[in-house]
Amino acid sequence: MDLIHPLVQAYAEKFTAAEEPLLRQINQQTQSHAHANMLSGHVQGKLLELLSVLIKPHRILEIGSFTGYSAICLSKGLVPGGALHTIELREEDAVIARQNFNLSEAKDKIILHIGNALDIIPTLAEEWDLVFIDADKTGYIDYYRMIVPRLKKGAVILADNVLFHGEVLEQPLKGKNAKAIQAFNEYVQQDETVDQLLLTVRDGLMLIIKK
Repeated sequence: MDLIHPLVQAYAEKFTAAEEPLLRQINQQTQSHAHANMLSGHVQGKLLELLSVLIKPHRILEIGSFTGYSAICLSKGLVPGGALHTIELREEDAVIARQNFNLSEAKDKIILHIGNALDIIPTLAEEWDLVFIDADKTGYIDYYRMIVPRLKKGAVILADNVLFHGEVLEQPLKGKNAKAIQAFNEYVQQDETVDQLLLTVRDGLMLIIKK
């Protein structure tokens, strides 16, 4: 399902600030990847950047590095002395992400972890200002439960793919990922410790703020 009409997407990209050269290079290189659709891309990447700039985070957590595009966008808002921890399960993608991080201005601020996020997150003795969840969809609720107690008041979680290609609109729901995302959306909706907004950007982006 095309959630956003191609003409609307093209118009949005036209009137969104241009990708910086490194991001454009990563975007183009990632198009040959078997899972290129996982890239945040121009419009969502700029949204991640601007939200980070507004939040001015000291500590950012990203679950799902892929080829490094979104981490570089999120790093733009880090305050002096700030750091971004990003976790990637697949070693082959982590190698590409590390190469791209080394080309960025934020290379000394980005800390890449390789492995299972459920094992790595508990080892990070941090309180988070901003979290981006963009990993395996069946793990979203587990990640959320693990992260919320470590959020500062007013901290923000951004959860990607919360429309999951429109499959959450189908009845009955089909496929484990669509069912997992639907369960996650309902879980957040019932959490009285947060406020949330589902943005219809790209494949759906849930903005969640800790009360």
